[in-house]
Amino acid sequence: MASSKAVRCNEIQKASPRVPVIGVFAPGDPRVDADSRIRAQNIVAMVADAISGKVVMPDKTAVPVVYSSVLIDGEKEADIVAQQFRQAGVSILVCAPDTWAFPQLTAISLLQQFPKETPLNITCGNSGPRPGVVYAHAVSGAISQYGKMVHLNVGTWPDTGLHPKMTDATTEALIDWCYAAVTAVALRGRRVVVFGHDSMGMETALAHVLPTRNTYGLEITRLDMKLLADMLHKEAYDKQEVAEVRAWIDKHVGKRLQMNDEKENIRFNQSLAMYLINRDLMTDLNAVGGGFMSQLEWGSDRRGLPMPVADVMESFFNSTFDHNGPKAPLPYATEADMQGLLTMLFFTWLSGGNPPLFMDFRKVWEGWEIKALARKLKVGVNAKADYIVKGLVDGDNSGSASFDWAGKPGAAVKDIMKNVFMPLADDGYFPGGGNSVTFLTPAGIEGIAGRMAYSALNNKFSLIWDEAYTTGVPDKLAKAMCGLTNPTWPHTFVVPKYASMVEYKQYAPANHLHMTWDLPVRRLQYWTDLTRTLSVTPWAARPCFVEGTDRPQPLIHLLNAGETAYKCL
Repeated sequence: MASSKAVRCNEIQKASPRVPVIGVFAPGDPRVDADSRIRAQNIVAMVADAISGKVVMPDKTAVPVVYSSVLIDGEKEADIVAQQFRQAGVSILVCAPDTWAFPQLTAISLLQQFPKETPLNITCGNSGPRPGVVYAHAVSGAISQYGKMVHLNVGTWPDTGLHPKMTDATTEALIDWCYAAVTAVALRGRRVVVFGHDSMGMETALAHVLPTRNTYGLEITRLDMKLLADMLHKEAYDKQEVAEVRAWIDKHVGKRLQMNDEKENIRFNQSLAMYLINRDLMTDLNAVGGGFMSQLEWGSDRRGLPMPVADVMESFFNSTFDHNGPKAPLPYATEADMQGLLTMLFFTWLSGGNPPLFMDFRKVWEGWEIKALARKLKVGVNAKADYIVKGLVDGDNSGSASFDWAGKPGAAVKDIMKNVFMPLADDGYFPGGGNSVTFLTPAGIEGIAGRMAYSALNNKFSLIWDEAYTTGVPDKLAKAMCGLTNPTWPHTFVVPKYASMVEYKQYAPANHLHMTWDLPVRRLQYWTDLTRTLSVTPWAARPCFVEGTDRPQPLIHLLNAGETAYKCL
């Protein structure tokens, strides 16, 4: 007989955020021969092993993968596998069928025992003998008809043999989907911390608290900048660690840190203290990202007491290293730009921890404009160069630029930092003083550039995006182009793959743009499907479907008048 007394929970001093677990399973047909069942069980293990260790969190922790060797022939086995998965903490499901089975008795009976938003992928070979692909289409159609999202990955593995191996392309598509599922699941219930109120009055950057909570499960903890000011004045930080950060800056930046007097030295050290204070607050709150309003009240309003700029602090957060060594980037938005923060947060998680870049959508250069400036400067340019044929966007902003973007992916910290300068902040914008961060991003970095947006009319978030890469121009020309905006801020010359410069100028959803390297398109699209984020690519040159790059449209989109129509239902 059960005890009548309640059980007290164990004491916990510090909570650990929930880590998603991927569970792999397969249906079975009880009528097939023993070898076909053994093959089906081997395929479950093969699929699980193929993704195990390949999907990581931003801190490079591998996402756990479990599988069940119990083939789900019917409801009884569905209950067994469901219990196995619940005990293992499974929150993401991958079905790997190799035989025909009965959808309602198998995958659907399992699926109904998990929350409605649990991501589901069906990965199968296109095999004929015991056609798992036939089952895949049957169960995908059934699930789509009752209104749940399911992604179908019809790949390839040998038709026969007890130990088939799926192709690399099949594996890659599944890994991309797993990253999307992990990003969607892992961020539910997490929080970001934003200092200050509305981002400089920019409606395109407001903290839409309820839609963010309802769509992504993210909480927005809002703190007043007075708290940070008070902690600075109280010197509520480790002075020894401030000295360590400063020594690290002095070692890696040296004379490129502009410093004219002791007052400037004090203000810069305050900027470093801001990083430590904010880091500890974010750690205490288990935050996955943050933002800082700065303008106008913090550093620009002369009616008060302007404080030092937060540029170095923001750069540290967005980088994959600091004075303590390697670390996970913690997406951090200058000007408390909440939609910018969401963009960088999702890009960082989808890429497995690649550093985000925060830029002003500053100046769009069409090819003829660059040509004209080059003639004026007497600089020779190649008529076939991308910046002449296509044009470029000069992305630059006073803060939030990850140090990583001063070098190429994989570069050593010392090689990255030798390209970084820290001039005094522009006194007109920032009378509180402090130092900016500046560099010119090298050419040849590929990724996705984009921006989240929100609409009150449909209560939906959108992501406007394109594949993009960084380019370079002759040094004298680059110096002049950077000087036309602000030479003391970081600059990245971005070339979109499909968007024309005319389209880019017209369709920007805000004045900020964000980019992350090595982020596969398919992975991003899977995530927009799982979160019902509108995917916006209005570029005339982009095909509706790019085979090998895009993910196939989920069936549920096709049954509901298209992707956008479905997401707006």
